[in-house]
Parts: sequence; structure tokens; C-alpha cells
Amino acid sequence: MTVENQDDIDGVLNAGRVVARARDAMLNAVEPGITTAELDKVGDELLDRFGAKSAPRVTYNFPGATCISINEEVAHGIPGDRIIRAGDIVNVDVSAELDGYFADTGGTVVVPPVAKVKTRLCDATQLALKLAIAEARAGAPINRIGRAVQRTAKLHGFKVFHDLAGHGIGRSLHEEPEGIVSYFDRLDTRRLKLGQVVAIEPFLSTKSTRVTQADDGWTLLAHPQNLSAQYEHTIIVTRGAPIVATLSDVRC
Repeated sequence: MTVENQDDIDGVLNAGRVVARARDAMLNAVEPGITTAELDKVGDELLDRFGAKSAPRVTYNFPGATCISINEEVAHGIPGDRIIRAGDIVNVDVSAELDGYFADTGGTVVVPPVAKVKTRLCDATQLALKLAIAEARAGAPINRIGRAVQRTAKLHGFKVFHDLAGHGIGRSLHEEPEGIVSYFDRLDTRRLKLGQVVAIEPFLSTKSTRVTQADDGWTLLAHPQNLSAQYEHTIIVTRGAPIVATLSDVRC
């Protein structure tokens, strides 16, 4: 969507604030022994407390309030009886609708003991998101976002997925512009528009550049020995630095 007035801006920011709180609460709750279903409940209850509805649940009938992906799972992991263990790399992806507006966010955490490669992977992915967001301003080519992510990944010795992408958001979970990829696509001539709401979500990996779908019909998998990290923010495009709707809130 493209925001048209202050009500639209406030709507996106309010939705963003709630999903950010849920994301942070879930990441803070990650510990050895907790199941992904128990972790999902943390996010589900927080969304409910603020009157928000899980976007994947209401949009796609996803069997969980949030997506939780561990180790070889890259995205769209279904919450269930899988137990989180020491050394796991855990991604949570939280999106929700509040008062007719949608926001989407994600983050990754490593359960101690933390291997150096996992720390580097998370740090590089966070940096990729920061640099990608810096490219997002009105009139800028969309492919600069992917270029920033790809350059960061390569500089730190990691790869990007070619079949995962960010997207427009606002009045629904997935809108135009679709396909905001994490690599430089010279054929993509689209430009960002003033007021556009988009979700930027770089995925960096240690081995894989493609995903496959698991038998459950949802979970996206990479090589069994692959590790990946994802961080995501919903932003509103301006003529300068974008408005980030999903920043952490200390009141979480």
C-alpha cells in the first residue's frame, strides 16, 4: 500500500509496534527445552493482548500464529513439538493485522553455546538489513536493496537465497511490489514510490542459495548442514531515511 494520510501512517506504526513486541518477547523466551509450540504461544498471546490477528493464520490458514524455523529450516516452520536445544539457531517471523493494517517482522537468535560462524552469520544478516533499509527512499531503484544485501553477504563469506524475497505490505500481508530479492537483479527497473510500505527481509546462509518445501507443505528447507539467518523490518518509504515501523520497544 501507499500511505495517504496520517491515519495510514499511524495504522502501520501501530501494527508494527505490536509485531515487534511479539518478535522480541519470543526471541527472549528462546531457551533449551522449550518447544516451538510453547514459543509460538508467547507470540500468540501477546498479539491477542493488543487485539491483533496472526496474518499467516487469517490469510493462509497457517497452522500457527507465527513461523518458527530452526537450523536447516529457512522459513515458514510450523510450531509444534520440536524441542529447541543448545546450539540451535532459531528464527521467528511475526506478522499480524491490527485495525485493518498489516506489518511483518523477524529475527534470529542462537541458543548458547554459540559457535563463531553463527554469530558472524547473524551479525552479517543484521548489517545487510541495515544497509538495505538505507537504500530505500522514494525514487530509488528497488534493485539497490538486493545489491546491498548481496554485497554484505559476499563480504562476510555468506550466500543469499535466490528464491526468497521481501514484499509490499499494508492492507494485506503480501502486496506489490513483490519480489524484493536479496541479490542484484539488473533487469528489475522498478523504483520505490513515496509512501510505499514494504517489508525488507534478507536471508543469509552458509551453503544454500535455494530452498525446497518440506512434506508438511509449509516449511522451507535448505541443505541439511546449512545454517541461515533472517531479519526483517516493515518500513514506510520517504524522500529521506524510511520510517521503520517494527523497531524494538523496551516496553515489550
